[in-house]
Amino acid sequence: MVSTRLSRLEGHRRKFMAVIDDTPECERAVHYAGMRAKNSNGGLVLLYVIADGDFQQWLGVEEIMRAEARQEAESTLAKIAQTVRERIGIEPEIVIREGIATEQIHAAIEEDRDIAILVLAAGSAKEGPGPLVSSIAGKAAAFPIPVTVIPDLLTDEEIDALT
Repeated sequence: MVSTRLSRLEGHRRKFMAVIDDTPECERAVHYAGMRAKNSNGGLVLLYVIADGDFQQWLGVEEIMRAEARQEAESTLAKIAQTVRERIGIEPEIVIREGIATEQIHAAIEEDRDIAILVLAAGSAKEGPGPLVSSIAGKAAAFPIPVTVIPDLLTDEEIDALT
């Protein structure tokens, strides 16, 4: 169970959260979430989850790998945030977490009670729509807030028409 959302109370605003990863469809989710946030006077949260399983090395090597992963996350988020500023005209919130993606998404939703909608994009690869979208379909990682799944083949113009 999730804590009560605060986004409708005075002094709060509804936030849309997009999960940032290295998939091409991620851009679709960011654009949709950003446009929904802008058009509803809401906020946009960009969440990047660094997989913690990548750091099972000796302590010195682990620290270097963790720092490199953090630097890559920051660089990726900086580029996406700049694109959001230029194309959509809003300032996104940046969140970097480490761990299992579904657990960290749940934790972010629990900690920021203004996050009201999770936006994901489905991939069109033969492997399937992507791990997060697949987990929702299989109910393995049902999220405690509404989830909007965007087809990755939509153009920016088509997304703009929907928001």
